[in-house]
Amino acid sequence: MKNHKFTKAAASAAMSALLISSALMFTACSDKSANSDIKAETVKVSSGENLKIKIADVTDTAKFYPVDIDGTEIEVIAKKDSSGEIRTAFNTCQICYSSGRGYYEQEGDYLVCQNCGNSFSADQVEVQSGGCNPVPIFSENKTVTDDTIEISYDYLNEAKQIFANWKTNF
Repeated sequence: MKNHKFTKAAASAAMSALLISSALMFTACSDKSANSDIKAETVKVSSGENLKIKIADVTDTAKFYPVDIDGTEIEVIAKKDSSGEIRTAFNTCQICYSSGRGYYEQEGDYLVCQNCGNSFSADQVEVQSGGCNPVPIFSENKTVTDDTIEISYDYLNEAKQIFANWKTNF
């Protein structure tokens, strides 16, 4: 009889673990799809072209724009600050970029470096320069119209070197 009770208890525990792990997997998958609107599709920009970001797509939530520059993937962050000003930066840390994990993810109103954990207000994108912050893309390095933000191939190509180890070394 003891073995029978043990078998029922073990089966019950295994079923509970299966249900919990299924729920966790469903939640993890749901979170990824819910965040899919913060990352645009990769755009290939060639010599003589510009990366074009639609102003209408820029909100107070950081959006990440992957760009292929001659086979090197780089990423641009665009967001509106709390006053409505549009801010842009490269999604790599000025200090941690060579680590492979020196990129940012938004957590609430903060951007967090995935290498060192430094966090700062997302309103500081393009304002804060130096230290553990995203590499800013200042107004002289982009053209902003009523409809788009444009960043030239030449400027994006210059930034390629800081993405050489980007999102590697995990």
